[in-house]
Amino acid sequence: MKTQMDHLVVLAANLEMGVQWCEATLGVTPGPGGEHDKYGTHNRLFKIATPAYPTAYLEIIAINPHAVRPKKMQPTRWFDMDDATLQAAVKTEPRLVHWVVNTPDMQAARMALRMQGIDRGPAVSASRRTSKGVLNWQISVRADGQRLFDGTLPSLIQWGKPEATDPMRLHPRNTLPRSGVSLQSVAVTHPSAAKLQAAYDAIGLEGVTVAEGPANLLATLQTPKGLVQLQSLGA
Repeated sequence: MKTQMDHLVVLAANLEMGVQWCEATLGVTPGPGGEHDKYGTHNRLFKIATPAYPTAYLEIIAINPHAVRPKKMQPTRWFDMDDATLQAAVKTEPRLVHWVVNTPDMQAARMALRMQGIDRGPAVSASRRTSKGVLNWQISVRADGQRLFDGTLPSLIQWGKPEATDPMRLHPRNTLPRSGVSLQSVAVTHPSAAKLQAAYDAIGLEGVTVAEGPANLLATLQTPKGLVQLQSLGA
C-alpha cells in the first residue's frame, strides 16, 4: 500500500480573511474552489506541487455563511470545524490545521489504520462542480468530525468514483495553474510520535519527518515572499 501527500488544510474564520492572509503571507491569490453542500463549507485552492509531492495543493477552507443545510441529519463538519476551541484559534488569523493524503484503495488504508487501533472514520462520498465537470471523491470523516492526534494524522482521500478509469483526471493538480508556491517539506512533532510513525508506515506514507515533541504540523513552502513555514502549533 502507498499513500502520498494530497493537500494541506488551512482553516479561516471566513473565506475573505483566508484570501487576504494568503496574499499577505504567501504572496499569491488562491484560485477558485467550490462549495461542499453536505458540510456547509467552501474553499479556495492553489497548487504547491513539486517532484517530491507531485499531487500537492493547499486548501483554504471556511464555513460558508450562505450555505443552506437541511435541519435534519446535519453531520458534524469535517476537520473539527465545529469545535469552539479551533474556531477561537483561527478567529484572528487563518492557520494550518490538518492535511490529507490520497490513496488508490480507501478501504485498505482505513483497515490498515484500524489494525493500529485507529478509527479514521468511514469513507464519505463527496463532490463539487468544476468548470471541467463534476469532481468526485471519497474522504474519511469521523461522525464526530475529529481530525485525531491534534490534526497530525492525515485524513484519507480517494479521488474519482470507484469505477472511474481515470480517477485523477479532475484532481486539482491537473486543473490548477502553477502558483509560484512549492511545498519543500512536511514535518510532524507529537507526544505520541511512535504511534503516529506506525500509522504512517501502515498506510505506506513516506517523505514526512516525525519526532517526539509538542503537537505540531509544519509545512515549509517556497513562495514569492521567500521561504515560509506554516505551523499548526497544536490547534
